[in-house]
Amino acid sequence: MKRIFASLIAFSLLAIAQAQDIKETTLNSQIKEVTLFLSGAQVFETASGTIPTGESVISIKGLSPYIDEKSIQVKAQGNFSIQAVNKRLDYLSEKEVGEKVKDLQKQIESIEKSITLAQNRLQILSNKASLLSANKDLGGTQSGPTMAELRTALDFFDAELTKITAEELEVKSKIIEGEKELERIRNQILAMQESQNKSTSEIRIRVKAPASGNGNFQINYLVANAGWYPKYDVRVKTINDPLIINYKAEVFQNTGVEWKNVKLRFSNANPNQSGQAPLLEKWELNYARYTTVNKFALPPVPGQVSGVVLDSNGEPIPGATVLVKGTTIGTSTDLDGRYSITIPSTAQSLVFSFVGFSTQEIAIQGRSTVSVSMQEDVYALQEVLVTGYSQEAKKSLQGRVAGVSVTGSNTKDRESAPLLTSFVENQTTVEIEVAEPYSIKTNGERTLVDLKNYEIPANYRYTAIPKLDKDAFLLAEITDWSQYSLLEGESNLYFEEGFVGRSILNAAALQDTLQISMGRDRSIVMQREKVDQFSKKRTIGSNITESRGYEINLKNNKSQPVTLLVKDQIPVSVNSNITVTPGELTGGKLDPQTGIITWEISLAPGAQQKVSFQYEVKYPKSERIILD
Repeated sequence: MKRIFASLIAFSLLAIAQAQDIKETTLNSQIKEVTLFLSGAQVFETASGTIPTGESVISIKGLSPYIDEKSIQVKAQGNFSIQAVNKRLDYLSEKEVGEKVKDLQKQIESIEKSITLAQNRLQILSNKASLLSANKDLGGTQSGPTMAELRTALDFFDAELTKITAEELEVKSKIIEGEKELERIRNQILAMQESQNKSTSEIRIRVKAPASGNGNFQINYLVANAGWYPKYDVRVKTINDPLIINYKAEVFQNTGVEWKNVKLRFSNANPNQSGQAPLLEKWELNYARYTTVNKFALPPVPGQVSGVVLDSNGEPIPGATVLVKGTTIGTSTDLDGRYSITIPSTAQSLVFSFVGFSTQEIAIQGRSTVSVSMQEDVYALQEVLVTGYSQEAKKSLQGRVAGVSVTGSNTKDRESAPLLTSFVENQTTVEIEVAEPYSIKTNGERTLVDLKNYEIPANYRYTAIPKLDKDAFLLAEITDWSQYSLLEGESNLYFEEGFVGRSILNAAALQDTLQISMGRDRSIVMQREKVDQFSKKRTIGSNITESRGYEINLKNNKSQPVTLLVKDQIPVSVNSNITVTPGELTGGKLDPQTGIITWEISLAPGAQQKVSFQYEVKYPKSERIILD
């Protein structure tokens, strides 16, 4: 029994010795490319170095703590094989931060000690001055001092009090400087302790080499807390000129690692979105009394929503993402946690997310200000084993292991396009490659990257609904717009060299013609008035007949002719006892299903035109209707 026990101990010691013999080599990696998704990013890094003989661990340190373990892929070139790849959090950086904090705390203790000594010295000087003042009476009670004694005493008091006052000023100045230094160091400690990047990630690659030699590694992985949103500058000089669209990407990244001179690629994919096709469930129809129906209409959606994103302690969260649910319209918060976003009329809710916090969806409900306090999401990080394979293993493993794809060394790098960007259409996604490298800091600040400038022929026309708004709106219509690979996003509008507002470029529309609203044009003046002579009410038998008439005056104050599409409406009856009869429409076209009247009017520079319409409504006199 003792012999067996001794053998087990010897075997354990041998295993420990063998484990300790595994060499560990740390290689420096460099980020070469980043593919940004609407949420998240795929980072491509390279590393190279000497691989020792036998089994060893290649460690790639200083990576983002927000790496998705399941997404890690490693490709290698060299005379060795990859046995395993795994990721773990590297708490060394956190330890280093702790050591730095300790050093700063020691400095605080030293400064506080100096301040205490200085304050004690001030008390001593104050007591010394009080002692001098208490003994300033000269001579006895019978006779006063001589002139010589008085002069000597005055000189003494003057010299001593001057020295005390000067030293007091010097000591107080040192105390003020010490307190300022204390505040600076404490703020620095607070910033270090509150940093989201207390630790970094480390990818560990276990390899086995028959002989020492060089190895080249290509590593890519998904990382959270980064992404991009499409943005546009839409410019129209005059309605006789083409439409100019400046396609931009608003990039944000707070991954904990700076991207220095990296090639950027933008994808319209979202790897965090489920790729599972939906299932159509059975639709069970029942009586209405067993069916719940929302009878309350949604409140109108404002054109722009702003607010602030805070944590549970009321502190702002910079770099938090704000997304209009179901769209690619989004933005990120600034350093003060504030955001502002233009939203489409169909928007119902905003989705707020940030790594380490629970995602929140907030209904807009007609509000123009939506702020949120996010709650921390505590979860345990678990290591996930990801297997990587060297070039030599390609033939034996290709197609045999699920999820493993090994790229050969003869793969040619894609040459950058001669233009600023190039569009690559894949099977399910579109990617935009930017030839010029960019550097993006990991502070959550938004960076605008120019993607493409388009000069697109467009048809321009004005549309106006004077019943709802007294201004005319310019619409630019683009045909065959799918060739430009646009995504739905916010757009800044510039017309006639001036900023006219913000809108939504609705690239998610299904129409063959893309309409871009260029905002208001106040050079076209409109006025809608009710005509009293056509507004009458009379009783005939058991019915009441009411008539209405409206007049719309239009004037073009521009120096060029315009085409204007004017819309108004008459009511549509949904009750057989109510009859609506249209009257004179001044050439307008009436859609009987919707009651909408449309006029297409051409106005020369300075020209003025008037259109009018009337209608008549008959209904039972026992009822009441609202016409105004």
